[in-house]
Amino acid sequence: MSAIRLLVLGAVRQHGRAHGYQVRNDLEYWGAHEWSNAKPGSIYHALKQMAKQGLLHAHEVAPSTAGGPPRTEYEITDRGVEEYLGLVREALTSYDQKMDVKSAAIGFMVDLPRGETVALLKERIRRIEEWRSAVTEHYVPEAGPGQLGHIGEIMNLWIHTADAEAEWTQGLIGRIEGGAYTFAGEGDPFVGILADDEDNPYATGDRHPGDDG
Repeated sequence: MSAIRLLVLGAVRQHGRAHGYQVRNDLEYWGAHEWSNAKPGSIYHALKQMAKQGLLHAHEVAPSTAGGPPRTEYEITDRGVEEYLGLVREALTSYDQKMDVKSAAIGFMVDLPRGETVALLKERIRRIEEWRSAVTEHYVPEAGPGQLGHIGEIMNLWIHTADAEAEWTQGLIGRIEGGAYTFAGEGDPFVGILADDEDNPYATGDRHPGDDG
């Protein structure tokens, strides 16, 4: 799964309708340029490609007051919403996702109902435990990495990471079940986007509001 696909669809959906500059600004505000491949070129490319695929609808609007060519604004389609929510569900349950995909899914989990999110995270833990059981049939962590020479350190790292992630996920489940955060259907969601006139403290500084999407 591509993290950029999930991030861009989620950002456009939160805005309702957004141009490339807004999407890029939001992703930088979330720090996604640090923990994912959400770089300017990949963002604009993803917007155009998903418009061709029918996941986004492209609207040409008048040039900005600063001048320049017409700007393209994007709006998520019904098919795009279906794709987006499917990506969130897949990323929440699949243990073998890369960190950028997992991070994006956690950022968008509140777009699902609370009960479904808890169920998906419990499935994630089940898959982690299943993976761990399969690995420890051949490798015993208690014996130490020395049993495989220095290569054993790789297995040690994987198991340690899996155990830490399972523990963290269990804690997240507890917080959600305890009432933390606002999920789909529960009221006004958390607003994680910048207003048009709001400065982005994390902007990389190499573009301006007139950038085309």
